[in-house]
Amino acid sequence: MKSIRSTYYFKGEFSLESGRSISDFHLAYTTHGNLSPNKDKVVWIFQAMTANSDPAEWWPGMVGEGKFFDPNQFYIVCVNTPGSCYGSSGPLDINPATNTPYYRNFPFFTPLDMAKAYDLLRIELGIDDIFLGIGSSLGGQQLLAWAGMSPSLFKHIVPISTNAFQSPWGKAFNASQRLCIEADPTWYEEKADGGMEGMKVARAVALLSYRSYETYEKTQQDPKEAVENFRSDSYQKYQGEKLSKRFNAYSYYMLSKSLDSHHMGRGIFDAEELLRKITSKCLIIGISSDLLFPVSEQRFIAAHIPGAKLEIIESMYGHDGFLLEDETLTTLLKKFIA
Repeated sequence: MKSIRSTYYFKGEFSLESGRSISDFHLAYTTHGNLSPNKDKVVWIFQAMTANSDPAEWWPGMVGEGKFFDPNQFYIVCVNTPGSCYGSSGPLDINPATNTPYYRNFPFFTPLDMAKAYDLLRIELGIDDIFLGIGSSLGGQQLLAWAGMSPSLFKHIVPISTNAFQSPWGKAFNASQRLCIEADPTWYEEKADGGMEGMKVARAVALLSYRSYETYEKTQQDPKEAVENFRSDSYQKYQGEKLSKRFNAYSYYMLSKSLDSHHMGRGIFDAEELLRKITSKCLIIGISSDLLFPVSEQRFIAAHIPGAKLEIIESMYGHDGFLLEDETLTTLLKKFIA
């Protein structure tokens, strides 16, 4: 399987929805397969919050030889989200204005800002249109923002467990996580591992929105004799420690702000109007047990994109079901593309 990791460099000032700008940003991206002479069969996969640019690593049931997204059939592109710590511009990079790392001063990107940056990369790659775009959560927000910005760019779009604008409920979850990080005194120190203990707690909070009651019932049951040291207790701690080995608090904090900033109705159109302008063939997928992006949000998207089809996957895995329900997703995608 041909896989290439590359970096795109943008020179100049790039304006952001927040009113700030960033100079000379870069995007780490991974491609699988070969771009055909006709430049068709391009698949753009959008990563969720803490993933990297290689979907074969974090979505192995869907991406790879013999999987639905087979690089022998498609030219697959995935970009590391700006603000992350896996190669794209982020908080640990040097701020050219101060010649020191950005840390807490990193100018976060909204999903629309991300889409505008990706469009520059698309042009650099010589891609005129995209056969299919797919993403969940923050990835789905990026996809919808780009489809709204360029309504005919994608032939097919598959937003999964996402929304047209971030809900107060979702913002509250993310605000609670940022409070955890802010409560860590090291968050205010200018060092790469600042806020790390706070991020571990934030991750534990996040898991409550990524999973469901049924998930914990199935996987974290204790012997009836137990009075302390419960399995769910150690599981929460483990997940925080696990993330701390591969991520930093500054990226986590800024990407949560990116999630919260999403609103397709910002600007001259309402969200409903912008969704109605999308001409792509659209399959919207929700997860029945998703607490963070409940299916009502996917129903809203489906109600306003012309001809959109909605499918709800019955799963006990909550929001993270999109990473685990490979067989069901494959069946739905085969039917949709056919």
